[in-house]
Amino acid sequence: MITPQEHEYSVMGGANRAKVGRLLSFAASAISGALVFMLLAAVDLAKEFGWNANVPPTLMSLLGAGAVFGFLYWLLNKWAWKWPGISFVLNVPDISGNWDCVGKTLDSEGPTKYDWQAEVTIVQSWDRLRIRLSTQTSGSSSISAALAHDSVDGFVLLYHYRNDPKVGAVGLASHTGCSVMTIAKDLQSASGDYFNGRGRMSFGTMNWTKRN
Repeated sequence: MITPQEHEYSVMGGANRAKVGRLLSFAASAISGALVFMLLAAVDLAKEFGWNANVPPTLMSLLGAGAVFGFLYWLLNKWAWKWPGISFVLNVPDISGNWDCVGKTLDSEGPTKYDWQAEVTIVQSWDRLRIRLSTQTSGSSSISAALAHDSVDGFVLLYHYRNDPKVGAVGLASHTGCSVMTIAKDLQSASGDYFNGRGRMSFGTMNWTKRN
């Protein structure tokens, strides 16, 4: 089995990532040019004072546009996308963290077949995401996901997952499924539905509460 890991996700209603990449390229070029100019000006000034100043090639490469772009992208992807001003422009909600889940599996007539509880862990950066749901008997990890803005309710999280039973779980089989969760505007609660396919034909509801 492939080890689950963070995957790319789409944001419907958010900033276009290609456009953001182009803006980062322009910013990297400008910053790189400014840094090189200041470095060379400092070297010229040092020579006027009679100091023997040389610029190592390694330092020049660190100030190149490619290196600056890599640093800016790393900063944006890791932290800056959550900063208030930048997050407003990117329009990407931060749903990372731990959530308590209360679920209900329903039968075809509507009544509850059984209740269950789980812990949901969401790992998120600007361009990657992973949703891990763990119960006493099984665990699921997202395979693909999308976030959409809902002008009334907040945000909608759609994700496709693979579920595998834990060792010793009887009567359970690996399966895939999908879930649609509506996340409140304050990002502290969510509710929605899940649907399982081949391997466990079941469906139900989930309610998540963010841990503080």
